[in-house]
Amino acid sequence: MKVLVTGANGYIGRHVVETLLNKGCEVIACDINTDEVDSRATCLQFNLFDLPQGNIYELLGAPDVCLHMAWRNGFVHNSSSHMGDLSAHYNFMTAMIDGGLKQLAVMGTMHEVGYWEGAIDENTPCNPTSMYGIAKDALRRAMFQYTKPNQCLLQWLRCYYILGDDEKNNSIFCKILLAAKEGKKSFPFTSGKNKYDFIKVDDLAVIISKVILQTNIYGIINCCTGKPISLAEQVQSFINDKQLDIKLEYGVYPDREYDSPCIYGDVSKLQGIVQL
Repeated sequence: MKVLVTGANGYIGRHVVETLLNKGCEVIACDINTDEVDSRATCLQFNLFDLPQGNIYELLGAPDVCLHMAWRNGFVHNSSSHMGDLSAHYNFMTAMIDGGLKQLAVMGTMHEVGYWEGAIDENTPCNPTSMYGIAKDALRRAMFQYTKPNQCLLQWLRCYYILGDDEKNNSIFCKILLAAKEGKKSFPFTSGKNKYDFIKVDDLAVIISKVILQTNIYGIINCCTGKPISLAEQVQSFINDKQLDIKLEYGVYPDREYDSPCIYGDVSKLQGIVQL
């Protein structure tokens, strides 16, 4: 199977490319630079926001499936780039479909939903509260409208809280690592009581690869564990596993008003694809 991966040099993309290659796929890895992409992939240094003339689908190798993971400033939820880039993402994917693409998988996010308490499934109403969530939500709605009449199967891969490869993920785990390296003995923290659906990036890469290598299950698919864990428990486990000489200072920062006390993904559809 020939898979085009956009954002292949990104935090998650590199792991997905490696996983697909290990499964025997032919991978076309596309990004502005590809210096950290597995050398077994066919690498294309390509700017999706500057589309050349011609059939973009053919120019990018006529893949069986396009896994669109490219996205700027994913960790900066209120960056102006999210809305500014929205049309470019839409133009790229619609051009691929117009050229002949029959299967499209797109990286989504639980931030499309906004504030919600409990499990999220494909029918959960969306009311995003960040520019990142708003842009992803708009793109999802637009692509479902576009793919159906054009007979392109769409898999919207809704992801949650990702950890692993921690020096490159710009999360709280990265910040704790940096603080420990600087010799700090304490780290200012919230109450840590909020519960989230955490998943390791390598495990997520396996899930994504299994989802896109089948076509029986499609639409919105939660790519997660389905098991909420408190932020405090997850961070403390991280500190222990890394044997860091640093302690959390609980209650220094208030919990964010827009964060749910407990939010996680319903994995009913995913269980039809992978064994959790």
